[in-house]
Amino acid sequence: MLLLAAAFLVAFVLLLYMVSPLISPKPLALPGAHVVVTGGSSGIGKCIAIECYKQGAFITLVARNEDRLLQAKKEIEKHSINDKQVVLCISVDVSQDYNQVENVIKQAQEKLGPVDMLVNCAGLSLSGKFEDLEVSTFEKLMSVNYLGSVYPSRAVITTMKERRVGRIVFVSSQAGQLGLFGFTAYSSSKFAIRGLAEALQMEVKPYNVYVTVAYPPDTDTPGFAEENKTKPLETRLISETTSVCKPEQVAKQIVKDAIQGNFNSSIGSDGYMLSALTCGMAPVTSITEGLQQVVTMGLFRTIALFYLGSFDSIIRRCMMQRAKSAIADKTD
Repeated sequence: MLLLAAAFLVAFVLLLYMVSPLISPKPLALPGAHVVVTGGSSGIGKCIAIECYKQGAFITLVARNEDRLLQAKKEIEKHSINDKQVVLCISVDVSQDYNQVENVIKQAQEKLGPVDMLVNCAGLSLSGKFEDLEVSTFEKLMSVNYLGSVYPSRAVITTMKERRVGRIVFVSSQAGQLGLFGFTAYSSSKFAIRGLAEALQMEVKPYNVYVTVAYPPDTDTPGFAEENKTKPLETRLISETTSVCKPEQVAKQIVKDAIQGNFNSSIGSDGYMLSALTCGMAPVTSITEGLQQVVTMGLFRTIALFYLGSFDSIIRRCMMQRAKSAIADKTD
């Protein structure tokens, strides 16, 4: 009886693997495609641009700092695979004025053709205890991290729907999958991206346009180095429970998932577990993906409880250390 059940299960899984490609989107061909990357002058954004350029894409880099844009352009051009490829640089703040963002996207499309893939990578991280953060910090992070993704996406979506082809990538964070100490402003701005992406995917899927949300872990970028300067002790210790990834590794995975039209893009075993745990009502690209989430949910929830317990322990220890230091200071 057990052998029969095992044989049935194996047959069922094999059937899912065979049927899965029939419902998955057709991969996007990058050779000759026009890829727009916001926040593309450094970090993950620049590495995504390089990865797409290596595969034959035409690149539009969007960022605020003109000097860094030109430096990134020179670095990306070293990876060309033919002499027709172009890297276009546009200096603009994607979070401030929608009309300005729309105009620069139109300029890019006039020069390099319709946008085939948009990668929203412009972002900012600021941390601190909830009561220590200025209200302006919450407003700034929602503007940069959320509206900075809404505006470029809004500027390209109509053309993508008309052409019945396109990819929109939102670079969130693992802090956009679970709230962490010190990230009350940052996590909420990244959680907002998830809601936007899910609703947008439901709207555009009939037009063969697919949305990808990337949840990179701590990544060795200039932004991460800047973020570490002001992190509360608790936040830093929790972050140190996982390793820091290379931006090139993160970029490769994001580009791969975007090409395939996968809704979730995660890095490493922790990222896979978090994506399965927080999948909720998120779209799935294949039957296989949905089955894996169903099967692993219970196990991953058990593991997650141990993680949460360790995070609570770190916070309590830091609290006790501060209390002891305060008593010692009063004694002195």
